[in-house]
Amino acid sequence: MTAVKALVFDTFGTVVDWRSGIARALAPFLLAHGRADLDPFALADAWRKRYQPAMEECRAGRRPFTRLDVLHRENLETMLADHGVSAAAADLDALNLAWHALDPWPDVILGLHRLRRKFFVAPLSNGNILLLANMAKRAGIPWDAILGAETVQAYKPQPEAYTRTAEILGIAPAELCLVAAHNGDLRAARGAGLATAFVFRRGEHGPGQATDMTAEDPWDWICQDFIDLAQQLDC
Repeated sequence: MTAVKALVFDTFGTVVDWRSGIARALAPFLLAHGRADLDPFALADAWRKRYQPAMEECRAGRRPFTRLDVLHRENLETMLADHGVSAAAADLDALNLAWHALDPWPDVILGLHRLRRKFFVAPLSNGNILLLANMAKRAGIPWDAILGAETVQAYKPQPEAYTRTAEILGIAPAELCLVAAHNGDLRAARGAGLATAFVFRRGEHGPGQATDMTAEDPWDWICQDFIDLAQQLDC
């Protein structure tokens, strides 16, 4: 563990509160399109539910690697159609940018500033480069670089998503630590040779969350938030 040189972070759910941000954008959209009867949080969940199946088409080789902005836009259109909502293409394009404007959890900015005193810090997200850069610029997230699926042309949990990131940084997988609120992501990272840090985000899926409520494996670090992680790493 003392050999770790860089920390990379899952983003949706670990760094940012995607559910609240997407619901916040959906609420005025639904009102403007005459569907204020629909719950924006339920639609945020429905939109997100299509996330993994869309990426699996790329992971399985049934579709070439396609950046997440495109997948999100396609998923939005089909999700709204399922709920009987129609809108102009320009309105859907604008709503799709909600993924670029998500808010970080309260501990993130201070925690990252502390962590980057000692470590290289970057996202290792399935989000594309422009999405992650816009998100960071808006919220003041202090990344040292923007890394992730588009950079390595592989979606997590493909092993290449982790190992190619280490290659880009010029370090061994064991010198790279993934920080995530999702046990499955960490298992894949550990399988690829990375160090692991679990952070609790019990509000990611709202009050009914039933997944990732505990650290299910003996990860290298288990922390309450990014500030706790910084303290454990003497930052």
